[in-house]
Amino acid sequence: MSEPSFGATLKVAIIGTGAIFRNHLEAYRAIDNVEVVAACDINEDLAARTAREHSIARAFGSTAAMFAAIKDPGDLGPLDIVSVCTPHPTHEAVVVEAAEAGVHVLCEKPLATTLEASQRMVDACKQHGVQLGVLFQRRFWPAAQRIKALIDDGTIGQPILGHASVLLHRDASYYAATPWRGSWETDGGGVLMTQAIHYIDLLQWFMGEVVEVHGHIDTFVHQDHMETEDSAVATLKFSTGAMATLQASTAVTPGLGVQIRITGTTGASVQLTEFPEGTEGRIDVLGTGETIDHHPTWPVGVNPNTPLSEINAALVPFHKLQVADFVNAVATGTEPAVTGEEATKALRILLAIYESSKTGKPVKLHP
Repeated sequence: MSEPSFGATLKVAIIGTGAIFRNHLEAYRAIDNVEVVAACDINEDLAARTAREHSIARAFGSTAAMFAAIKDPGDLGPLDIVSVCTPHPTHEAVVVEAAEAGVHVLCEKPLATTLEASQRMVDACKQHGVQLGVLFQRRFWPAAQRIKALIDDGTIGQPILGHASVLLHRDASYYAATPWRGSWETDGGGVLMTQAIHYIDLLQWFMGEVVEVHGHIDTFVHQDHMETEDSAVATLKFSTGAMATLQASTAVTPGLGVQIRITGTTGASVQLTEFPEGTEGRIDVLGTGETIDHHPTWPVGVNPNTPLSEINAALVPFHKLQVADFVNAVATGTEPAVTGEEATKALRILLAIYESSKTGKPVKLHP
């Protein structure tokens, strides 16, 4: 989609100045008449340093101080949008606070770490009449958009089989770099919550409503670095009767990237590949039912164990597309591509995998 431009300047604040902050900043700055006016972080010195480095007018050490400042026209003044880039379990408090202040919210995934928190966030935004969007920027890959179109136009037919393989590399330094990673309390989960949720989202976006989940999780390699899972497998049953499998791990060396395969009732199959992690997902196999169109699976000479900073940088173009979609939704009063309700679908599936692994039984899902 083209970058929107509006007559009145929309004012934005970014809450959380960690690894993904710059993606949001670059995405907003790519849009005419949108201005990032504040950076906020519980580390006030970091917020101030980040604001100086990126020529942002104001810095705050708490959301309470920032939302108080918007009430005073002589201070920060009215704010239109906040991006929430804080650790997963903190999302609820920040989103609800923003909603109560009448500010639209674009939140990083996962929206929450429990379904109850997710629902409270959705309800708060509805109650106060603000938009709630959630970052699933891989939906904006041209390849993902094309697969969705091939399903919608009948080329693939009704999906009947799916598979998502998420085989990534993380080492001890990744978990040591940020204390909240790999903890049930402060991260909410491991590979499913932090990495695989993107691909669970794509799988359900392509295939429809999941009604039953059977899964297992374990920690095979990173026992000394995390208490959450580094590996998971699951089977999914859809309301249409379709079936899919999922495998996910951060214990792979070198990382083998991501593949998502969908087969439909026309006999056609399509496979999306992201390898190395962080490169743009692309269709590398498309079987029409009569012929197979095959393309190279990965760029030549690229390190498969891509540093997190490079993965995030490679996602900037797709952050730009989703942020532009959200800004357009705010400006026009329409729904963003990924609402809070839509983002909750992937969360519901992965939480069911945790529950199934704990009980040893399939979990039936209800909207």
